[in-house]
Amino acid sequence: MNYSFRVASLCALAVVLAYGCTVAPPPGTPVPPAAELVPVDPRAAVYGTSVEDVLRNPEIGDKIRAMFGQDWSGGQLAPPGASAYLGGGEAPRMVRIGGADYVAIPGCVPSACDSRRVLILMREGGSEILARLDDGGFSHYYAYGNVSRDAAQLIADSGWRVLGLASRPRPSMTS
Repeated sequence: MNYSFRVASLCALAVVLAYGCTVAPPPGTPVPPAAELVPVDPRAAVYGTSVEDVLRNPEIGDKIRAMFGQDWSGGQLAPPGASAYLGGGEAPRMVRIGGADYVAIPGCVPSACDSRRVLILMREGGSEILARLDDGGFSHYYAYGNVSRDAAQLIADSGWRVLGLASRPRPSMTS
């Protein structure tokens, strides 16, 4: 009887856990938009072929700095400054999030790529710019243009996932 009770208890526990894993989120919970990588696309280089080019671009560079505000050179949310996160920047690429195309620029603080990363997303035309900055386990979201903070978070998180930024190993640093 003791054996039967244990088996029944384990089965009941398995059913409860399986149900708990498939329950839909509460009503009103925003759903992150679908995201996909766009194959090699010349539009990715519309503002430049490197982070430095993009920041020097007169059409978009000032908007990126304005989006980060005082955090650009060191502030409350990004003590080393958002500009430091672009030192380990990668070449721009295109991602499609929720049906809209964005130029994506991932980057990191060169000495701490495993814990200090950034993703800047620029919607075609440059009217909307979003960013997610991870600072040692804390994520901060920034937006420029006509986009709400909640939408910016959902879009930036979708871009973060599709680019695999959370799972990337730390690049080897040479002296």
